[in-house]
Amino acid sequence: MGEALYEKSLLELRQLLENGETSVSEVVASYVTRVREVEPTVGSFIDFADEEELLKLAKALDEKVAARAVDMAHLPLYGLPVGVKDNIAVLGMRMTNASRMLENYKPPYEATVVKRLREAEGIIVGKLNMDEFAMGSSTETSQLQRTRNPWHTDYVPGGSSGGSAAAVAAREVVFAFGTDSGGSIRQPASYTGVVGFKPTYGRISRYGVAAFASSFDTVGFLTRDALDAAYVLDIFSGFDEKDSTSLPHESTKVFETLKTRDPLSFVRGLRIAVPHEFMGDDIHPEVKTRIEEAFRVFEEAGAHIEYVHFPHMAYAEPAYYILTSAEASSNMSRFDGVRYGYRAKDVEDIETMFKKTRSEGLGWEVKRRILLGTFSLSAGHYEAFYQKAQKVRTLIHEDFARMFADYDVVLGPTTPTAAFKFGERLNDPLEMYKSDLLTVVANLAGLPAISVPAGFTSLGLPVGLQIMGPVLGDEHVLGVAHAYQSLTEHHRACPVL
Repeated sequence: MGEALYEKSLLELRQLLENGETSVSEVVASYVTRVREVEPTVGSFIDFADEEELLKLAKALDEKVAARAVDMAHLPLYGLPVGVKDNIAVLGMRMTNASRMLENYKPPYEATVVKRLREAEGIIVGKLNMDEFAMGSSTETSQLQRTRNPWHTDYVPGGSSGGSAAAVAAREVVFAFGTDSGGSIRQPASYTGVVGFKPTYGRISRYGVAAFASSFDTVGFLTRDALDAAYVLDIFSGFDEKDSTSLPHESTKVFETLKTRDPLSFVRGLRIAVPHEFMGDDIHPEVKTRIEEAFRVFEEAGAHIEYVHFPHMAYAEPAYYILTSAEASSNMSRFDGVRYGYRAKDVEDIETMFKKTRSEGLGWEVKRRILLGTFSLSAGHYEAFYQKAQKVRTLIHEDFARMFADYDVVLGPTTPTAAFKFGERLNDPLEMYKSDLLTVVANLAGLPAISVPAGFTSLGLPVGLQIMGPVLGDEHVLGVAHAYQSLTEHHRACPVL
């Protein structure tokens, strides 16, 4: 059949299966072989499913097709191998959050997205590495596994969804779930040369997803291209009564729109805003060059680009870290050694047990954010820090409202630099936090945003282009990303492992 099955995109595999040109067993076997070959180098998975069980499940799905016992048209992920970030609950599998605190924890329930995945007959092949409790920008805070960038294994894959991004880039899964609180899907997507899509906040259920910062956390996807992302969004979007932040809307129908429309129709006459602050001195020259090349692609296709001012951009990053750390300090209080998870040994009283359990079970970055959040919420500091940060959040929301009154989308780099080397920023948290400089604004305002590959640096490291749209503008964001990919080939590049 020419190229290996694991090299095919989700939609290409889906077409082959529907046409009977391949079987689920062949698809799963191809991916199992791929994981066996590259996982020792990449390290995407915390847990990988039993190979024999996967092949047995694939055979059972093939038998259903042969017996005409299923209608594949109503099972959109039939037999496709999927990876799940390890802060999402899957029955029968560990949910570690890459932390010693939950190293042996198995949840008694499943996340809504996992339930919908099973209903679509997708196959979960494993749980993917991440920064501990999703707190980090490089996946270096994981206490259980080291994940490397498939393009250059001396470099980080980004975070916190680094395992998900690396698995998609290394062709170990068809697509992967991630979560994005301040760029944790888009930033690793940029670093690893894949597509990372964060929907509008509330578009996809968070039920069964470990909370980091509840008013920011968004479930999204890492895929090969924007069309795959649209296909997946339609499967998992929609209201969920189990999630109080779930938007009261039906599932989206984005894929049908993208499939039937001329991709360039999303670009002709498109009004694009590029904030000056997105292209300032913090942006590496090579990244800036790749993004300017992307701008020219849009202009040649009929779009109109204007540089604008983003009045409160300078306050976005500090506001984000104050607010998310405050929410994290509250959410992390449940991990105390009493109900579940790790419990310290040899303690004399309950207060010592609390202290020792949290000291031993949680990593340094999680502790740092708990301390920052608790400080921000404490008496005498609440008004000076937390309350002001909430006001900044409102101002940023208003900045975007003004921009989207005159423009259709906002464009810029996903990250200020390409991926960095292991250890390069570990001892400088402020430098590490700058990795999210350009992504946190979408989470502060609850906007849909996507990172798509936009070329490479001279070292062969991927660069990402970020596209943001207004609240509930997911279809337009994906349409613009799809149009860009119809005009370029960057997303087709694959690392050599």
